[in-house]
Amino acid sequence: MAKKKTPEDSRQKVNNPNVLGLHAAVVEQPITDTLETNYMPYAMSVIVSRAIPEIDGFKPSHRKLLYTMYKMGLLTGGRTKSANIVGQTMRLNPHGDAAIYETMVRLSKGNGTLLTPFVDSKGNFGKVYSRDMAYAAARYTEAKLAPICAELFRDIDSDTVDFVDNYDNTMKEPALLPTTFPNILVSANSGIAVGMASQFCGFNLGEVCDTTVAYLKNPACDLSETLLAPDFPTGGELIYDAAALAEIYQTGRGSVRVRAKYRYVKDQNLIEIYEIPYSTTIEAILDKVAELIKAGKLKEISDMRDETDLSGLKLAIDLKRGTDPDKLMAKLFKLTTLEDSFSCNFNVLIAGSPRVMGVREILEEWTAWRTGSVRRRVYFVLKKRKDKLHLLKGLKRILLDIDKAISIIRETEQESEVIPNLMIGFGIDQVQAEYVAEIKLRNINKEYILKRVEETSALQDEIADLEDILDDPKRVRKIIVTELTAVKSKYAEPRRTTLLYSHEITVTAEAEEAEDYPVHVFLSREGYFKKITPQSLRMSGEQKYKDGDGLCQSFESSNRAEIMFFTDRCQVYKSRLSDFDDTKASVLGDYLPAKLGMDAGETVIFAALPGDYAGELLFFFENGKVARVALSAYQTSSNRRKLTGAYSDKAPLACIRRLDADGELAVFSNEPRALIFHTALLAPKTTRTTQGVQVMTLKPRYHLERAASPEETSLVRLSRYRVRALPASGALVKDEDAEEQQLGLLD
Repeated sequence: MAKKKTPEDSRQKVNNPNVLGLHAAVVEQPITDTLETNYMPYAMSVIVSRAIPEIDGFKPSHRKLLYTMYKMGLLTGGRTKSANIVGQTMRLNPHGDAAIYETMVRLSKGNGTLLTPFVDSKGNFGKVYSRDMAYAAARYTEAKLAPICAELFRDIDSDTVDFVDNYDNTMKEPALLPTTFPNILVSANSGIAVGMASQFCGFNLGEVCDTTVAYLKNPACDLSETLLAPDFPTGGELIYDAAALAEIYQTGRGSVRVRAKYRYVKDQNLIEIYEIPYSTTIEAILDKVAELIKAGKLKEISDMRDETDLSGLKLAIDLKRGTDPDKLMAKLFKLTTLEDSFSCNFNVLIAGSPRVMGVREILEEWTAWRTGSVRRRVYFVLKKRKDKLHLLKGLKRILLDIDKAISIIRETEQESEVIPNLMIGFGIDQVQAEYVAEIKLRNINKEYILKRVEETSALQDEIADLEDILDDPKRVRKIIVTELTAVKSKYAEPRRTTLLYSHEITVTAEAEEAEDYPVHVFLSREGYFKKITPQSLRMSGEQKYKDGDGLCQSFESSNRAEIMFFTDRCQVYKSRLSDFDDTKASVLGDYLPAKLGMDAGETVIFAALPGDYAGELLFFFENGKVARVALSAYQTSSNRRKLTGAYSDKAPLACIRRLDADGELAVFSNEPRALIFHTALLAPKTTRTTQGVQVMTLKPRYHLERAASPEETSLVRLSRYRVRALPASGALVKDEDAEEQQLGLLD
């Protein structure tokens, strides 16, 4: 008989350097070393070099694309094919043409992602408000830089920012762009890094410039006076919440709610939606409305269609006769993404470190960075002026005796001695002597030299002014204010997202609630559900079930009550009893997997009426553990119908019981053993997926089968099975206690 292979034999074979031509044995390495050497550099690269914007408001991919277009002369020239731009950008960004083109699409005017687009596009660039409207290939579209990009690259050649090597050290690229306005607050931006994310909403350019000017004049100014609220390129109406905006301005985190704009066309009895929230798409809205119509929750709508064309977005809703358009829209705002929230997370890279900052902190960092850029520009110009003044002072020396200069040059035998002889003859340095020697013969006259020398006094005044700017922070701030004012006057546009204050919101009556009356509900083992009124139940005969099926749970409740259905896939479906039709005992009822839209093969195992979510649920697992989870863990503020992670999936579930008050429970294993414990020994958890605590210790091959209150069992000598501490193994069930027990899930 052949020897059976063991795991040790397999490992020896793999570690053998002669197997499969391997020349090195496998070397074990601690996982912490692997994370440190392999994963951490990747994580830092994603954070620092890809996903989080810097103080200029750009990610590296944006910066590389725009700088490439600038160097291609696309700021003042005509458009060129997008494919040409993408190819040139790959000298700085080696991530592939598809990623580069997607970046260009997002920055383009045609796509409409940004309030102030930086790419002047021609062709189909898709639309931010459409999921299915794809942009054309790069070979079909054309682009150039938008005029506002002049503010991104102003004085970039005047040493305003640092330049670094590109990925292969063949050329230089700017580490940041010297934006003359706080683009970090103007351009919407989002990114997901490793362990962190960033989400910026856009603000109106004019409001940002006004706010920055006010901050420069008074750092303690009230930001809300000039920075009214976020502004989105898709328009809509922002529901003004002063407290929410104050939190965003202060902490950099929070959310705002935006709703669509609509108009009612009376003669056609339809509603036209022409602006939607920035965070949704027309397809998402249409899909949700179709789902609600199919579920019978929007009976006022006869048809809804997308009529978007070259003139802009338009969704048309045909109304049934007698429908109040305002009440219908209030209902749609509540049930669909026609009213949606936009979450803010102002995470910025400052000196290579990510920081979540409020608006005031961002303005503080931007003004400090911009001040440094302006000072660097002034120093660059100052150095140029000083160099020119130095040359003119040397030229002034020549004015004293032009003939002597000509004589020195003419009488010098070797060319290499011209500069030294001029230096000796006039007492000037090498730079000045070279400048004099390069003057054309036609310019060696008193008129030319006097004009050059007259510039000396003007240069001295300019140099003194530049030095005063460097010494006076107020003058630097004044320059920044002047530039901000110029940007606002030239590029600012009116707000697209209007503000909707609380007193302007039309309050409509809530949809008529379902009638409330007593009902009896029945859940079968195979997932059939019936809701029967007491009158119908008294008149009915025996409950009808499929062959092999039977009653699992039954309740007495009211028609408006909420109900939760737990499934074998660790999910819970929430519904209301009013969603189910009243029926009779003689029918099978609603098949829950179909009624609730469950996953294929998913079955219901337990139902609970949460009421006011005051009780708790006990989850008994086959490994002997019990999880005590508060019902409040399943309470949601939104109208969600499905929750994943309803309970732990680490071990098979044996049964579920509801617990409204502490008391004794008996658990049984298939050995058979029984154990009675007090539920006060179980600590409640707010996490739904908790694995619970060990209640019953089990021998191999055995598992926990069921749980019940002692009164529901046939146990006689309860003291034999009762324990005071957990975990415990319990006691073998005596013959007198081993009557046939009902199996299954109990209420």
